[in-house]
Amino acid sequence: MTDSERIAQQQAASSPDARAPGEEKPAVNSAPGPAGAHGSEKSEKQQGDGLAHGKDGRAVEDDGDAAEVQGDLNELVKTAAERDEYLALAQRTQADFENYRKRVARESASAQTRGCILLAKELLPALDNLDRALEAAAKDDPLLDGVRIVRSELSAALARTGIESFSPAGEAFDPSVHEAVATSEQPADGAASGTVVEVYQPGYRLGETIIRPARVVVAA
Repeated sequence: MTDSERIAQQQAASSPDARAPGEEKPAVNSAPGPAGAHGSEKSEKQQGDGLAHGKDGRAVEDDGDAAEVQGDLNELVKTAAERDEYLALAQRTQADFENYRKRVARESASAQTRGCILLAKELLPALDNLDRALEAAAKDDPLLDGVRIVRSELSAALARTGIESFSPAGEAFDPSVHEAVATSEQPADGAASGTVVEVYQPGYRLGETIIRPARVVVAA
């Protein structure tokens, strides 16, 4: 045997895997020991806890969403109630303003009517005097035309304010618009009893309001 063969044989004998001829290599035990089994149980428990934790998280999230939706609904209901309240207030305000406007219009019209009536009562004596002057003046009096013009202008001014005169000759006597100053026992034209046979002074009215009743002579 040479030196190189002896060195190779010594190295093979000193190797850990060196086995005698016919000797089998020991099998590796792959079965899990107690520590391995405990690790597997712990892993399964952690997985189950993870699933349970995931379910609880979703439940909490769903409860939060429901609370948020309920809050939004409550806010909408509150807003709708406030809107209805403001609408009712606006409608009441509008109705009050409309009533106020109508009341002011009525009061203004009534004040205007009272003013016209007061003015007419101040002017009517002047008209009566002008009528007497026209009746008493001579037909050739040079002032007669001027008096007629003044009387006509005053009468037209009253007419523009709605005041008109009335002379109820030949009508039945009405105490609400006529004032009897005398009675005629024997009317010249044979008028029926209770008929106005003469107008002593014409009456004046504004619409349905009598400013001055007509002063008349009534057949007995």
